[in-house]
Parts: sequence; C-alpha cells; structure tokens
Amino acid sequence: MEKIILTSKVTGDSCIHVKHPSGLDIYICEMKGFSTAEALFGTKYGSINTMFRTSGDEEYTTVPEGIAHFLEHKLFENEDCGVFELYAKTGASCNAFTSFDKTCYLFSCSKNYTDNLRILLDFVQKPYFTQENVDKEMGIIGQEIQMTNDNPEWRVFFNMLKCMYHAHPVRIDIAGTKESIAKIDAPLLYKCYDTFYNLNNMVLSVAGNVSADEVLAVCDEMLRPCEDKGLETVFPDEPDTIVRSEIREKQHVGTTIFHIGCKCLPCSGKERLKKFLAGSLASSILTDASTDMYVRLLEGEIINSTFGAELFCGDGYFAVIFSGESDEPERVRSALIGEIERISREGVDDRIFRRIKRSTYGLLIRELNNVDSVANLMINNHFDGVAPFDAIDTISALTADDVNNFIKNELRSDRVVLSVIEKDGGSQ
Repeated sequence: MEKIILTSKVTGDSCIHVKHPSGLDIYICEMKGFSTAEALFGTKYGSINTMFRTSGDEEYTTVPEGIAHFLEHKLFENEDCGVFELYAKTGASCNAFTSFDKTCYLFSCSKNYTDNLRILLDFVQKPYFTQENVDKEMGIIGQEIQMTNDNPEWRVFFNMLKCMYHAHPVRIDIAGTKESIAKIDAPLLYKCYDTFYNLNNMVLSVAGNVSADEVLAVCDEMLRPCEDKGLETVFPDEPDTIVRSEIREKQHVGTTIFHIGCKCLPCSGKERLKKFLAGSLASSILTDASTDMYVRLLEGEIINSTFGAELFCGDGYFAVIFSGESDEPERVRSALIGEIERISREGVDDRIFRRIKRSTYGLLIRELNNVDSVANLMINNHFDGVAPFDAIDTISALTADDVNNFIKNELRSDRVVLSVIEKDGGSQ
C-alpha cells in the first residue's frame, strides 16, 4: 500500500494519498499544531445520478428523483441504535449531506478521532433498510420537501434551474418530490447502496491533528474489500439553449429577491477547474463595489449590499449566478448584460483583475489553515478529477485573457435567465 505525497508547487503544502486494497481512495493531511480533526467519508452519488448501470447490467436502471438523499437519511439508523447516540459517547459532532453530485458523512472532534473514525467507517458500510423504516422516513422527508417548497431562497434558485435546463436532472430538487419518493422501497435502496456505496466509488478524507499511520491502521481494520463494478452514470442530452428567459412567482417575502443565471457550457477535470476559477474572477469583477455599474445601481437604489455572484457547476452543468434583492430586477439584468458586452469589447480593467486575483489567491491560501476546509478540499477535488492543490497552482497561472475569454464566450445574453420571487399582496 503505497503512500503518495501530493504537494503544491506554489506553497509547498502537502497531503498523503493512498489507494487502499479495499478499493477506497484515502486522503490524509497531518496538520501539526491544530487541536481538532475532521473526517469525511463520501460517495460520488448525488441527486443527479438517477440513471446508471454496472458492468454486469445489460440495461440502464432509472431510479426515482430524491433517492440519494433518502438513502443518506436511512444510513443513520442501524439495528442497534442511532449513529448520533454513538457519537454522543465520544464527544464528536457528526453530520451528513447530499448534494447534486455527492453524498458525504462526516464528524469533527478534538479527541478520540480513531474511535470516531471506526464509527464512521462502520455505519456507512452497514445499511439497514426495512419497508417499515422506509415508510416512516417517507413522511419525514415529505415534510422536508414541503418546507423547502415554502422557502423563497430555495424556490428562486430551482425556478432558475428549470428555466436553464431542459432535461438534466440538476433541475430537480435534491430531495425529489413527494410523488417521486413515494416510489422508493427497501429493495431499491439496497440496489442503489450496492451500486454507489462500493468503495471503488468512495473517498475518505481526514485532516487535522491526526497520524496517517493511525488512520490507515483503522482503515485496515474496518474496510471490507469491494470488487469494482465498472459503474457508469449517464445523463439525458442537454442542449446549450435555455428553456425560457424569465420566471416570476409571488410569496410572503419582505422584499423582492432575484437570481440571474448565465448558462455556460459544461466541462470536466482540469478544464472545469480552470474555467471555474476564470468564472469566479469574472463574476467578482462584474459585482465589484468599485465599478461604475455597481455604484450606479447602488446609488439608484436598484440593488443593495446583498448583490453578489457565485458559480455552480458539476457533471453536465455549469452556470454563473448573480443574486440579490431588488424591486427592479429586470434593470439589474439589463445593466449586467450591458457590462458584459462592454468588457467583451474592451477587456477587464487590469488593476481590478490583479486585485481580485490576489484576493482570491489569498482566500485559497487561508483555507489551507482551516481543518474543515482542507478535509473538504481533498474529497471535493478527488470527485472533480483534480489533485488537492491544483486550484492554487492553476490560479497562479491565470491571466486577464483567460477571464476576458470566459466573459466573451460564456456569458452570452441568449443564455441568461431571470428568476424572481415577488412580494405578494399580503406581505407586510
């Protein structure tokens, strides 16, 4: 079992990568001087993975939307007791989450990290599904779906995605719908578990006050070897065009909120990492408080300090999202499109580019001094097909031309959508 040292060419930071005999990829970052430890045990299985097959399947299996999230909930129960009770005895804090493209189980602690690691590796490898506990969970998750449907921030986001994407399952709520989860039963959960919770499709990431040798010793003790099933996931064909340019909905909100989404072309691996960083700089430049557009909109009370941007990308999807509060979101959209067209002609201001690049680089460096951030960095980058420190090395080489090309080629006005949640008549 070879330990491979992965090191940043720029900062000299390093971590250890091991391909365990069980099939699991393990990343460990020993952070001397820190008092806490964080571990994530994750699978490349999220809400978008609704169609798949293994090397032994002739046909693809299609499963109900929301089943990855449902499975995550059920893994916290076993025949003896709940997982939270086990962690309560060791003093650790534990949690789990399902996103569009992964599911992770995690804990953080200041002591007993090897005991906590045993709990983590044990319960994730021991599913316990019965029709009785599945039926019980159905009502709980149904309530969760209703709560998110009533959440304006959630609605404005998913309304935007439905305007952007014709067929890609990213347009569907991570938890699914009440109708889709009603199709879930225990045998189907076991099928999804056996397919995606194969250790060859999973990663363990551990960072903080830990010893690599101790972590690997626990892994040798707890991991059960898995045969690689040749998992293949597919997505429906997704055109480059948007579905519709605008959607509006009324809810009980204090002020109108909006998302302006720019649908970009998807990619993967290092290409996606470079594109993500170029897009991050581009969106930061477009929303920078020193620009004429921002000052004009702020002084005209069209936007306020909530105005900002983020990138959203994964397997088969990539978008830049501008969001905030405004009674005139269509004027924000018009100003943004105008600014994008201007920069496409003239190029980004070099002074602003250099300042924002330094700021982004500094943020990435600061995250290397945070145990939680390092643990998440290692697992996220593995699932994205890049090395842990590739972002720092990539942004160091990023140029203004890279940002100009992103703005010119990706932020196209014919792929812009506006999603708005407006105040209804009953709002105070």
